[in-house]
Amino acid sequence: MAAASSSVDDAYDYLFKLVLIGDSGVGKTNLLSQFARSEFNLASKATIGVEFAWKNVTIEGDVIKAQIWDTAGQERYRAITNAYYRGAVGALLVYDIAKRVTFDHVEAWLKEVREHADSKIVVMLVGNKSDLSQLRQVSTDEAQELAKREGLAFIETSALTKSGVDTTFSRILEEIHRIVKEQELDRGDDDAAAVVADGEAVVVDDDKADAKAPSGGCCK
Repeated sequence: MAAASSSVDDAYDYLFKLVLIGDSGVGKTNLLSQFARSEFNLASKATIGVEFAWKNVTIEGDVIKAQIWDTAGQERYRAITNAYYRGAVGALLVYDIAKRVTFDHVEAWLKEVREHADSKIVVMLVGNKSDLSQLRQVSTDEAQELAKREGLAFIETSALTKSGVDTTFSRILEEIHRIVKEQELDRGDDDAAAVVADGEAVVVDDDKADAKAPSGGCCK
């Protein structure tokens, strides 16, 4: 399992860019703030443009620096699509279990991520606001069926109570890490590596072996 590191300034072994996608108002910003800072804002407004946060986690002895990007799901901001997805190795596709329309839009979001992101990006379907069970409009079984059909991992969370939040980020980072390690074994990598920084892949000196990450994406 992944464990939180005490500081994002520590040396790290891999840098993974994750993106949050889904309709506006499904709780993407609060999922990010709960994971990165253990904060929740009931008065949170729709994100304008792009925000991102960092958090270090440790997986199987490797320190992973997670760069997590969040943007609004409103159509007016779609102009940033290409830059938003560039270099991303994982995506959390979030819907609101109490708002059917946000689930109905999941396939459109999948189409977008598959058009604009690396073909090997890891995608997880996230049903947020599980604390609103009495208002549920999307059943767990229905979401699981869609996830199975599309080849996605699936989890339900509550950004309000933090239920499932850490598990969500841990699972996707662990899956990406597993795939990257397998790719390294296949290639026999032990020298230079690529690190994703600000959405761009650059080759770095690996003398200290402190900055490795895939230049594109990863697949399940």
